[in-house]
Amino acid sequence: MQMQRLPISLPVLPSPTVGSSRAEIVRGLVYTHNRANANTAELHKTSVTVAAVIDLLIDRGLIDAADLSARREQLAEELKRDYVSRGMAVAMQDFEVSKYEFKGGAEIDCESRLHLCKAACCRLPFALSKHDVQEGVVKWELGQPYMNARDEDGYCTHLDRTTHQCSVYNQRPIPCRGYDCRKDQRVWIDFEKRIVNQLVDSPDWPSCFETAEPPRS
Repeated sequence: MQMQRLPISLPVLPSPTVGSSRAEIVRGLVYTHNRANANTAELHKTSVTVAAVIDLLIDRGLIDAADLSARREQLAEELKRDYVSRGMAVAMQDFEVSKYEFKGGAEIDCESRLHLCKAACCRLPFALSKHDVQEGVVKWELGQPYMNARDEDGYCTHLDRTTHQCSVYNQRPIPCRGYDCRKDQRVWIDFEKRIVNQLVDSPDWPSCFETAEPPRS
């Protein structure tokens, strides 16, 4: 089946003058959105064709619908992990409550444990919410939207390395407000006995847990 390319027409915008950064951004967005629309149209045609072929194969008894569904779910999960590992996924969390109304954060004596846990929670990656992104306070990775921004040492870019305090504490996202490290064995082997997982000293923590053996108590 021959696919037809959709013509891409960009509206004529005035040439940007010195200092007109907004005009330049608008021109870039218009081009990007036109490309996205064209790609979406091509993808729709391909999806329709594939769906039609599958229906024909099922109708003629050449493939089993249940087997196809199971295989599709398996491959979808594998592709998802692959995209995430390569930083290709675009993630954004959707919470039912505003972070300023969120209740339920754990009460933990962080200050007395910092010398043990090394503020491990501030090295955890997570996706921001739409509210966080629109608010524009909490930074996110440009190369991996919309994951929280971390510096080369793995720590959140908003962590004050001297005081170990959050520089955007009042605007911190819900994952920061609700995270409970007490039962996270990536951090604590035994929270009550103050036995920390020694892997928190690893430069590639927490990704090292993808291959590491589970901690033992």
